[in-house]
Amino acid sequence: MRGRAKFRAAFRKGSDGGSAFVTEGAMSKSSSKTEAGGRAVASAASESYTGRCSSSLSGLGGDRDQPPRYTLGLLQTPRSTEDSTGGLSSGGAGLTPFRAAGSGRKEAPRSGRGESYLGDRSSCAENASAVNFTSCSSAQGLNNACIGKIPFSTSRSIGRSHTPVRGYSVTSSSTASAHTAASVIVAVVEGRGLARGEVGMASIDLKTPEVILSQFADNTTYAKVITKLEILTPLEIIMPNTSCEAGNATKLFALITEHFKNVTFTTVQRKYFNETKGLEYIEQLCASEFSTVFMEIQSKYYCLAAAAALIKYVEFIQNSVYAPKSLKVHFQGSEKTAMIDSSSAQNLELVTNNRDSRSGHTLFGVLNYTKTPGGSRRLRSNILEPLVDAETIKTRLDCVQEFLQDEELFFGLQAVISKFMDTEQLLSILVHIPKQDTVKTAESKITNIIYLKHTLELVEPLKAALRSCNTSLLKAYYNALEDRRFGIILEKITTVINDDTKYTKGCLNMRTQKCYAVKPNINEFLDIARRTYTEIVDDIAGMITQLAEKYSLPLRTSFSSARGFFIQMNADCSTLPSGQLPSEFTKVTKTKNTYSFTSADLIKMNERCQESLREIYHMTYLIVCKLLNEIFEHIHCLYKLSDIVSMLDMLLSFAHACTISDYVRPEFTDTLAIKQGWHPILEKIAVEKPVSNNVYLTEGSNFLIITGPNMSGKSTYLKQIALSQIMAQIGSYVPAEYCSFRIAEQIFTRIGMDDDIETNASTFMKEMKEITYIIQNANDKSLIIIDELGRGTSAEEGIGICYATCEYLLNLKAFTLFATHFLELCHMDALYPNLENYHFEVQHVRSSAGKKEKITYPYTLSKGYTEEKNYGLKAAEVSSLPLSIILDAKTISNHIAKQILYRQKSTPEMMKHRAVYHLAMRLVQTARNSRLDSDSLQIYLKGLKKKYEASCPVFEQNDEQQ
Repeated sequence: MRGRAKFRAAFRKGSDGGSAFVTEGAMSKSSSKTEAGGRAVASAASESYTGRCSSSLSGLGGDRDQPPRYTLGLLQTPRSTEDSTGGLSSGGAGLTPFRAAGSGRKEAPRSGRGESYLGDRSSCAENASAVNFTSCSSAQGLNNACIGKIPFSTSRSIGRSHTPVRGYSVTSSSTASAHTAASVIVAVVEGRGLARGEVGMASIDLKTPEVILSQFADNTTYAKVITKLEILTPLEIIMPNTSCEAGNATKLFALITEHFKNVTFTTVQRKYFNETKGLEYIEQLCASEFSTVFMEIQSKYYCLAAAAALIKYVEFIQNSVYAPKSLKVHFQGSEKTAMIDSSSAQNLELVTNNRDSRSGHTLFGVLNYTKTPGGSRRLRSNILEPLVDAETIKTRLDCVQEFLQDEELFFGLQAVISKFMDTEQLLSILVHIPKQDTVKTAESKITNIIYLKHTLELVEPLKAALRSCNTSLLKAYYNALEDRRFGIILEKITTVINDDTKYTKGCLNMRTQKCYAVKPNINEFLDIARRTYTEIVDDIAGMITQLAEKYSLPLRTSFSSARGFFIQMNADCSTLPSGQLPSEFTKVTKTKNTYSFTSADLIKMNERCQESLREIYHMTYLIVCKLLNEIFEHIHCLYKLSDIVSMLDMLLSFAHACTISDYVRPEFTDTLAIKQGWHPILEKIAVEKPVSNNVYLTEGSNFLIITGPNMSGKSTYLKQIALSQIMAQIGSYVPAEYCSFRIAEQIFTRIGMDDDIETNASTFMKEMKEITYIIQNANDKSLIIIDELGRGTSAEEGIGICYATCEYLLNLKAFTLFATHFLELCHMDALYPNLENYHFEVQHVRSSAGKKEKITYPYTLSKGYTEEKNYGLKAAEVSSLPLSIILDAKTISNHIAKQILYRQKSTPEMMKHRAVYHLAMRLVQTARNSRLDSDSLQIYLKGLKKKYEASCPVFEQNDEQQ
């Protein structure tokens, strides 16, 4: 306890002069050797401790008279004028100015460099007392409970306990849980009058310092808005109060609340959706590296209006303030990515399995071998919004190809990438300015300066791994890592932070790193406090050793964030004296043969240890804040690093997936051609490799009707085509022997689900909504997949709806695959030469006795429509239905089929027209894409001629006459 007494005396002596702390100047008389010795003792003591979570501290008081002011970024934290806690922390009089989280606080106006980034002395609100937010729950309709006047330093009074609290630390979380906690706030506003349908959106993730702006024209279904919100998975949605006025709610508001029932909605007065203020806020907040965004958004009035309301809301209600010139601002137009609506994403199981939401049997699960949370987030967003620029996709594919060809590069990069923390979340914390000085804030800043040091130390290894790359993108990343700012920041950090301070797993190990993060001889009081902490830890270990000797028990020291230091023992109850622990031990718990307990003396020593930690954290916090202020001007290079790491992580994940399965590199032409492709998710589930099939779609043959009985493989085939298209457009290799794709701007799916037959009325309405959505949004560059349309109504109506839908889609150049049980649709090929029929085969196998027949499914696709015209009758034959009824059913069915076939029989003129159409399309396609030499091209053209003559009966008649 000698060091502790010396520290108290030194502090009281220092505080007499009116200054409680020094961060520079006063040097400790103790040498670096003494400091290192104390550090070594604490580290050695920690080796035997157990525990995993980060330590939590609470109950800190404040210095009422003179709390220190420190600068962070370009702002100063507000000076407190009143302490509602009304006391000082025990044993640390005048030392610790932290406030316990949740304590009341008043703030003085900012001035000079301390002014708000929003440009005026009243922060972002022109009149703070007039800001009026209304919370409305989508599940219960509108709730007009107004917050009323909101003071400048308000805490959030709309009860939303699920909103993340600032001051958290970046952790190396697993990618599986990267998306479990929503943290995105979105503001949405729609134009009025003639501008109705023009929508502006602004979003910010509380965990990543990036503002995403969007503006686009949408139709009456608001498909783009719903899709973008589905991708963002918002925690909260902000809209103008005029959008949900009682009895006059807009259609956009109604649709959003219908689709997002579990999301909190908040309305803001329309006047705060101000595009002028929005542009002003963006100019003040946007980091210089991303200033080119101003050219994109200057005329985007609605997204700027949304940004104004969002930034104001985040500062006042979320209590989050960002330093000037600190955020990444990005404009994301809808034309740069393919649109996949939420229903299609669910049908295809892109990121969520329909049977078990926790299952990894999704496209995301197939491709996700990422090592960082940022890489996982990028993969998810890319799957939901694939690229439409062929050159960008090809650049990604070049990188994946190089990883596959250079094993040393692949494993070298993967080893470095796996060591990175969540760089985006780290950036968010570093540029965020705390409005209250709490223990959690202090501990978070110390932790994150360690994470920052850890991250910057990985830049050189990452450069070394990329040094010999050949791909243009990888070379560009290498050049970007040459940025001098990485070295400048690391150099400034290492002047203050110990060289051997590093990120470690285990809460006690990390506590030790934080305690001894700052180098010795920078602050005398900090050096003394750390020696005091070491003495307390040693005393705890010594006391437990004495207890073990006293009671002859195998006691050991353990640690957890909840209990602090405690005692554990592995022993059977029968080995204890009288079968019980000594009465000195309290709070006894038992798990199997492990006892955990403490004692009154140990509880007191834990309190003293926590008190010492508060003193260490406070002094370290002040030094770290000064350090952050010095490096802030250089910190924006981390945005570049974050982007590089997440992209490399995703591309390495694609390469990893290729090494597990035999995927091939896709090509991009005007044709969708897949040779022997298979379903990527089914491959992960099935014991054996799924059956492979082909697909071929061109401008001249852009509509396929697929028939076959139930369970023959139609739905699986349709899904695998859509999944392959998405994989190709995000830069991944594809499960096939060969594949070529046309870039799809929209991907629509209507997949028949197993529960479609439960309630015909509701299913029919659902089908009509989905088909209406496809018809209203599809264009010539769409990929459309429709399965089992018309099941929710009568056969006559179902055929009529399917026929009319097919005719409409046949007039588009979209690639369409239409699976159906209505064989009447197959005869449309006589009228539309761009329609092709395919079917899935079934095989009939008789038993050895020769009496019973069994149906097997080879899951192979063949040209033409299915021969299984009486599949239902054959199923009836193996049932107990009377034979007379089955025979009558066959007779009636054959009679109806002959009548339909006679009416739809193709004439020679129709067949000739179809043959001419196909020949013309093949010639156009050859002219566009052929890479054949002259001899091979001549052979190919002769083959086309023979095929044309064989399919045109008019030629046969002319030859006979001649």
